[in-house]
Amino acid sequence: MSVARQFSDINLTPDQQHVIELAFSTALRKLDLVDRSDPLCDLVAKTMTQVLTRGVTNALALSEITIREIGLLR
Repeated sequence: MSVARQFSDINLTPDQQHVIELAFSTALRKLDLVDRSDPLCDLVAKTMTQVLTRGVTNALALSEITIREIGLLR
């Protein structure tokens, strides 16, 4: 499943798209999520969108804050 599907409901600039793709991939790797159809991927995307709307624009920070807010590490 592509990152575009996960974030299709929000308008992103090309720079934001790049940042969120990096952050999403980083978060999934850290959470050891391989199957993009796993419901946890949707939770990561939803939480990441919320963090992004609060103004976090750095991919690493976006992934770290998202993981922390989910409170899930495998």
